[in-house]
Amino acid sequence: MEDWELEFEWLRLRHFIKDTFGKETLPDLDAVLFLIGVQELGFVKHPFSKEEKQDLMHIAVCRLLSYDGYYAFEGRDEDGWPHYRALRPIETPGVEAQERLLKEKAIQYFRDLEAERRRLKEEE
Repeated sequence: MEDWELEFEWLRLRHFIKDTFGKETLPDLDAVLFLIGVQELGFVKHPFSKEEKQDLMHIAVCRLLSYDGYYAFEGRDEDGWPHYRALRPIETPGVEAQERLLKEKAIQYFRDLEAERRRLKEEE
């Protein structure tokens, strides 16, 4: 994905999330990762502890990096939390490159969610 396309799609995604949740500000990468983590968890618990919020962001990172075969879903524990297994080391050097990769994969994740929702609607 070219730089301009990434910036455009990332901004579009952030606006979508902001509008969907009725927020006043655009979410940052951490907020997007938290949201993906909650989506992957499949349930909302109020309030999440600080450790649980970190775990949710880790779940999101694992889910996003599973697109490229860095992680594989292993299953859920007795509390329903998803677990992933590392398959290979992440070869993306530097924080900026890693953030870019996560943004690209978050865009892909939401595109896939939308495609799934459309498919389910068509089947109704």
